[in-house]
Amino acid sequence: MNKWLRQYAGMTVGIVLTAAALNMFLIPNKIAAGGVSGLATVLHYLSGWSVGLIMLAFNIPLFFVGIKILGTRYGLNTLYGAAALSISIDLLAPYTPVLTHDLLLSSLYGGVLSGIGMGLVFRFKGNTAGTAMAAAILNKLYGISVGQALLAADFLVVAFAGVVFKSPELALYATISIFVTAQIIDLVQEGPSTSKAFLIMTDKPQQVADGILYEIDRGVTFLQGKGGYTGQDRELLLCVVSTSEVTQLKELIYQKDQKAFVIVADAHEVLGEGFTPVKSSQR
Repeated sequence: MNKWLRQYAGMTVGIVLTAAALNMFLIPNKIAAGGVSGLATVLHYLSGWSVGLIMLAFNIPLFFVGIKILGTRYGLNTLYGAAALSISIDLLAPYTPVLTHDLLLSSLYGGVLSGIGMGLVFRFKGNTAGTAMAAAILNKLYGISVGQALLAADFLVVAFAGVVFKSPELALYATISIFVTAQIIDLVQEGPSTSKAFLIMTDKPQQVADGILYEIDRGVTFLQGKGGYTGQDRELLLCVVSTSEVTQLKELIYQKDQKAFVIVADAHEVLGEGFTPVKSSQR
């Protein structure tokens, strides 16, 4: 029961933040940042109906079609997310101040706040239906990739808004908001990049590994590889360090083997000994 309450509490916080972003920044400035919320924003100015009601009119039928075609994996979480977001937008609208009418600020801050909100919804295993479900349905029926379907849906909504509002400028600001939202969603789900992963190809694997183990006090894993050109078997080293240890590890590798080939990549979230303990994301 506690786990269930944490999950829905986390989803609800994310939904409220998303609704606040729409009411404070996006809807008042006619920024239709893709998806069902963007389409509802356009139709709101055309019909006078509330944004939440329009979203509900699209999402509920879409949800039941999705259940029939995709199965019950969307379930209660999606139904709750779709309904709660629509209701939150309309309930909060009279009490939410419009913080700015500057289009650039609105697109940036609206994108950041909605990204945080949607990131929390996804992190707590929620969903708000919308174009994500429509994309999944198209993928199931016609084999269209989910990414392409989402991109096409957002493009159509933004283009529709630009035509209706007679402002290509608004469409450009909406594109900025879509990009910012996507980046923040990833950041909330994966966490900031505070660690680096090193993949080390060296002719002195044991010496480098000993340096990592005893001089930097980090773990290292031996991987088996094979040279594509030489065909020779060789050992690769995989190591994850904090950003403050990156320079130290580079210097160590250089000292042990100046001819080593090293790949350094961002590790957005590292779980386990020496880093963040492994635990449920809902705690």
